[in-house]
Amino acid sequence: MSSRPDATRVRLDKWLWAARFYKTRSLAKTAVDGGKVHLNGARTKPAKEVVAGDRLTVTRGIVEQTVIIVGLSARRGSAAVAATLYEETPESVDARERLRAERRMRAAGLTVPKSRPNKKQRRALRDLKTNA
Repeated sequence: MSSRPDATRVRLDKWLWAARFYKTRSLAKTAVDGGKVHLNGARTKPAKEVVAGDRLTVTRGIVEQTVIIVGLSARRGSAAVAATLYEETPESVDARERLRAERRMRAAGLTVPKSRPNKKQRRALRDLKTNA
């Protein structure tokens, strides 16, 4: 295995570090060992070699990203270069945006009610709107 950026196979933990999913290779290895990274839908080991076209699911905190590997690199470069190594799936982008919107609403003190207001609550809302 070569450490050149144009290598055909790269260790999973090195790729995660090079693609800037984790700050250090040690953190990437710990995440893979902890089951936070799935390769093609299955748990894997940090030394597993990845190839272009593999599908990765990376869980960081409550955010889960699903990406397709487009490029390989064993070296860590700039963020612009790292962004060219993978392509996030549209479903993953939608889920992240939905989660982000929910967190913003909760931070603002807004919650989505579980059911429609009953008659008493509707009257209270109407009174609140007219007296405000």
